[in-house]
Amino acid sequence: MNNISAAKSWRDWLSLLRSGDYVVMGVFVLLWGVITAFCWSHAGATRVKIFQDGQLYAELDLAAARILAIDGPLGKTVIEVAAGRARIASDPSPRQYCVRAGWLTQVGQSAICLPNRTSIELVGQRPARYDSLSY
Repeated sequence: MNNISAAKSWRDWLSLLRSGDYVVMGVFVLLWGVITAFCWSHAGATRVKIFQDGQLYAELDLAAARILAIDGPLGKTVIEVAAGRARIASDPSPRQYCVRAGWLTQVGQSAICLPNRTSIELVGQRPARYDSLSY
């Protein structure tokens, strides 16, 4: 099929569409955008829960900037809270996985320092979208 006949068949197909077809396609595109925005929206976290040795150590508001040092078996873990986000800034653990997690901003995100038995988890108005995590 050459380009001329392809263009002609395309125009023939478009000539079959009526104004109601364009309205239905417009409503479909609009509905698709609304559903996409609703499904991909994430609730922002409002608080951070800090756990030490499996027990709740503190629960802080993410709106207030704070730096908190928590003693663990290996030394001090430094947790930083600022501008609606939280992170483990430093930890004496050898592999630094929790520090590499960086800033946490969404409900359900967590950073866990197993050797020092310290973890943080962000919580908000809505619960997390999953029941459990596994690696």
